[in-house]
Amino acid sequence: MSKYHNILVAVDGSDEAKRAFTNAVNIAKDNHAHLIIVHIIDTRTFATIEQYDRTIVSRAENYGQELLDDYQAEANQAGVDNVTTVIDFGSPKVKIPKDIAQKYEVDLIVSGATGLNAVERMLIGSVSESITRHSKCDVLIVRS
Repeated sequence: MSKYHNILVAVDGSDEAKRAFTNAVNIAKDNHAHLIIVHIIDTRTFATIEQYDRTIVSRAENYGQELLDDYQAEANQAGVDNVTTVIDFGSPKVKIPKDIAQKYEVDLIVSGATGLNAVERMLIGSVSESITRHSKCDVLIVRS
């Protein structure tokens, strides 16, 4: 098995993301690797909603930050000392494999097989599928 140095795990609050996180923590511990926990706020979903509710973006950001803080504390408690959290806006299909993975020189991306957005998955494909297709590093898709 390869030795991984920078492991990215994508989290969105779903059960599958929680399983992916648990796997990423274990791999990071085994490899003494840097763990990058990423939450992308998909701004495409806010285009029409924001016209009616201007607080939705800030609430999504607060939720994402709380999620990342909880995951970071859990990773630290499990024995992973080198943890970075990233919250960003845009399409997770683009941000994760192209922007964030390159910025942090990621050599493994861990993602749940499905996330929270079932409608988008049916219409245009899953985030995990896109990550797998566009990543330049190893990808581990975690299923329930």
